[in-house]
Amino acid sequence: MSDDLDQLAASTEAEIAASPDLRALDAVRVAALGKSGAVTGLLKTLGAIPPEERKARGAAVNAVRARVEAALEARKAVLEEAALNARLAAEKQDMSLPARPAVQGAIHPINRTIDELTAIFGAMGFSVVEGPDIEGDWYNFAALNIPDHHPARQDQDTFYMPGTGPDGRPLVLRTQTSPLQIRTMIGQEPPIRIIAPGRTYRADHDATHSPMFHQVEGLVIDRGITLGHLKGCLTDFLRSFFGIADLPVRFRSSYFPFTEPSMEVDIGWSRKTGELGGGGDWLEILGSGMVHPRVLANCGLDPREWQGFAFGMGIERITMLKHGIPDLRPFYEGDVRWLRHYGSSPLSPASLHEGV
Repeated sequence: MSDDLDQLAASTEAEIAASPDLRALDAVRVAALGKSGAVTGLLKTLGAIPPEERKARGAAVNAVRARVEAALEARKAVLEEAALNARLAAEKQDMSLPARPAVQGAIHPINRTIDELTAIFGAMGFSVVEGPDIEGDWYNFAALNIPDHHPARQDQDTFYMPGTGPDGRPLVLRTQTSPLQIRTMIGQEPPIRIIAPGRTYRADHDATHSPMFHQVEGLVIDRGITLGHLKGCLTDFLRSFFGIADLPVRFRSSYFPFTEPSMEVDIGWSRKTGELGGGGDWLEILGSGMVHPRVLANCGLDPREWQGFAFGMGIERITMLKHGIPDLRPFYEGDVRWLRHYGSSPLSPASLHEGV
């Protein structure tokens, strides 16, 4: 190889080795191998060389071209790796950082049960109503066909408040959520399909009762409503809530002032093991019945045109049965350990696992 070719190859390799990045390297490539590059120019001059020298000169120029191309590829690989490492370093995530902390807190079992009630009855077309904890005598007692001599009106059973309502009678902390049924029937045209969950108050406190507790009541008003609708609604609810598709459900005759006929609802369980749905025993779970014609009339509804059914149950009671909670008192003690055990994740909303 002649001195001019050696010098060209050496100088080009030096420029390639000194290229700081891919852009500079490409400029060296164009200067050497482009259409107007130095090596390309040498190839174009081969036609002017005598034939006897052309073969050797051509081989020498091609050797320089191959040498430059090899140097370019090697330098390109080095620069591409350096560029990739620089990008990785700039975009690197520090995997040593601690993970996101676990969700703090939990949904109280009472609130969880209310969410489940809302989901189940919502699938049946019920809406949720709310109202005041302090009620007048008429909404809490009189409109529900509870006469003055009824024990529920006595001081030892009820919390009365200072002051009186529009009827001149003392105000009372509601003893059930039934006043919301009255308010709904007065303020809303039938058909009606509502549930009313909330706090209720009674002067009753022992190992199995609390002066404040939670209750949910339901009301359906429409034309042609029968006991069959009541039984079907409650049977579907209980089987869905407890997650037992064949849960035995029994209806027994009973008495409530605001329903006629009235019925207690029992579910099958084992007295020996406490297992729901098994054994030959029955456990009372809630009260229900057809809305008394007098209650309908008190709310301005003609009982000859409109019929309905109502039901009510203690939320603490069904929560204890579902989750195997043996004692009522921890519901209100605020023990964080108890809440962690029986509480539900706020990221796991109540939903129906099966259709109703």
